[in-house]
This record gives sequence, structure tokens and C-alpha cells, in this order.
Amino acid sequence: MQSAKTHNTKEIPHLLSFLQEGRIEAGCDEAGRGPLAGPVFAAAVILPPDFHHPLLNDSKKMTEKAREELRPIIEREALAWCVVMVSADEIDKINILNASITGMHRAVDGLSIRPEHLLIDGNKFRPYPGIDHTTVVKGDGKYMSIAAASILAKTHRDEYMMRIAEQHPEYRWDKNKGYPTKDHREAILRHGICDHHRRTFGPCLQPSLFDQEEL
Repeated sequence: MQSAKTHNTKEIPHLLSFLQEGRIEAGCDEAGRGPLAGPVFAAAVILPPDFHHPLLNDSKKMTEKAREELRPIIEREALAWCVVMVSADEIDKINILNASITGMHRAVDGLSIRPEHLLIDGNKFRPYPGIDHTTVVKGDGKYMSIAAASILAKTHRDEYMMRIAEQHPEYRWDKNKGYPTKDHREAILRHGICDHHRRTFGPCLQPSLFDQEEL
């Protein structure tokens, strides 16, 4: 029977290899919920039970160099992995929470090995058909598979944003990756929004709401 749980562990000094020993577990995470522009990326990763790397941690706590160093190691040594993106247009249609969950579902769809259990970063998820799951608050700092998924989602998204930044240098996405930094907000006020912006996000709907004195 399919089940869902929320796992609130206390501070864990070392990342754990699994929650349910003996089952094929996939860690799932996303990157890019907060930006004003660009897709949200989601990843699912199944690691071997004995996987270990001293740099592996929550991607937000790692340097860009460390993330880039780990990405090919994870992609090479994982038993299975998949990264997908959900476009800004789809985000506007179904909202960012649903887009993040949809992305994780699609990432699980793309795995070459079917997992028996899903470890989900955060506390909200829509059950995946036929596979039980556990949501883990701050799971990317607790479980290796979620941390690995967070690194793949983050590095693939950053790579994508660097690529589209070449088409729209005025927004400086090569630096801000689409997040609502001061330079990005200034660019929206000066140039308006483009097809990569999330039109339902407040600053893109009403850029004039930004404090003009900041410019």
C-alpha cells in the first residue's frame, strides 16, 4: 500500500545513505523556485549504497566550484539519475509549487531504474503512482541522494541560465541566475520582461512596484 510520511530529523552531522535500508531509494529535489526568470529544474538520483564523497552536502551550502566538481562524479557513479526542467510558461499556468512537484515526477519517470521509495526534499509532494514517499524538511542536508539531486538540479539550471544570458545580457542572468537581485529588478524596469520571465510573479506583473529610489 502506498504511503507518505514527513520526516523531521534533528541536526545530523553526516549525510545518511538511506532512510529505508534494503530498498531502492531515489532522492528528489528542485532548483529555481524563487527566481523571476527561467525554468525550475528537478532531479531524481539513485546512489549506490556505499557512495561517499567528502564534498557532498546541500548544494546551497557548497561553492560553485565544489558543485561543478561533484556533478560529473554523481552522474558517473549514480545507479540512475534524471534532470528535467519545467518552463516559465508552465510555471505561470500551474504555479511554482505544482511545477516543482511535476518536475520531480517527471524526473522519476526518466530514471532507468524504478525506485521503491522516494525521498523528497521539503514538506509538500503529490504522491507518485505506485511508489511511496517520505518528505524530509531540509533533506538536502540530511540524505546523500537528496543532496546529490540538489547538486544536479542546481548545476543544470545554472548552465541553462548562463546559456540564455547570452541572448539577453541586459538582465545579467550570468550573475543572478534569474533571482530578484537589484540589477535584475533594475533591468526589468528599464527593458520590461521577456519570454523567459515568469509573468505571474509579482515583480514581473507590476515592475513599477519596486522602489524607484533604489535605482
